[in-house]
Amino acid sequence: MPRHLSTRTWLYTLPLPLLEAGLVLAWSSGFIGARFSLDHAPAMLVVFWRCVVIMLVLLPFVARQLRQASPAALLQNAGIGLLAMGGYLAGVVQGIALGVPAGLAALLADLLPIGVALLVAVVFRQRLAWRTWAGLAIGLVGVLLVTQDALSLGDAPLWAYSLPLLGMLSLAVATLWQKRSNAMATMDLLPNLWLQCCVSSVVFAVFASMDGGLKPVPSVGFALSVLWTAGLSSLGGYGLYWLCLRRSTPTRVASVLYLSPAVTLLWAWGMFDEPLSGMILFGTAVSGVGVWLVVRTESRQAHAGNPLARNRPRPGESQATTRADA
Repeated sequence: MPRHLSTRTWLYTLPLPLLEAGLVLAWSSGFIGARFSLDHAPAMLVVFWRCVVIMLVLLPFVARQLRQASPAALLQNAGIGLLAMGGYLAGVVQGIALGVPAGLAALLADLLPIGVALLVAVVFRQRLAWRTWAGLAIGLVGVLLVTQDALSLGDAPLWAYSLPLLGMLSLAVATLWQKRSNAMATMDLLPNLWLQCCVSSVVFAVFASMDGGLKPVPSVGFALSVLWTAGLSSLGGYGLYWLCLRRSTPTRVASVLYLSPAVTLLWAWGMFDEPLSGMILFGTAVSGVGVWLVVRTESRQAHAGNPLARNRPRPGESQATTRADA
């Protein structure tokens, strides 16, 4: 087996729903980490240092694969990472820093499933089933029900409200770029994450420098914020996102993230003793129905031979085997 396909095979044989459940849990942890970090350091400083920590930890394990990768593969994966991590996080975090309420910024970021579906339909001219659109709409209604108490307009400059939306679109473009190019086939998961953190750290360094410099804050709270977001949000969240995308459709993977606001509120209830309401539970159920409808429809399309729905073979597997994941 080629060295660039050396990711342990058990990651690719775990049931897809289990990976998706882990994705929702890890992705939602990022919002909790961001909230916790606000009491200890500027958000962009934490994001920058979490990338630095990941690069330092992973470098001994990925240096050889990075040296062996072709310049074309490095550039392609760096571009995807810059959009997926740098563009997405910079848009959401900087929008909040400029005064966009966190609840509204999170809602705009949670439009990712709609953004992915629109790009698939408009750019790639792929016709999505009406059940997919219905599931996306139902899921969005559920998100609105879950987050309604946290929504407010705030007093940020008008243009600042576009930043979380642009961040969402940046991740949507990266998602489709990765899926269409099958970029992970040219580089293993961990080197990919290292490269994404490397290029994105440049963006975060610029914003952090504008907000007071890059010097880490000598406190336990800052260290915990960096470690939490580096391990759960970056390695866990982005790692599982790319793994799920390799085995499923962009629309399905993005739609699963409709459940992240509810899980975020569960995190907040457990860690910060924030109250849960019946509306939150009801909204979660509504989002669950929407996600189920998307997953069911996309699975049927995978078996029908849709080019974006059809899963690509994993190392050592046949096309027929990978279709069974849906």
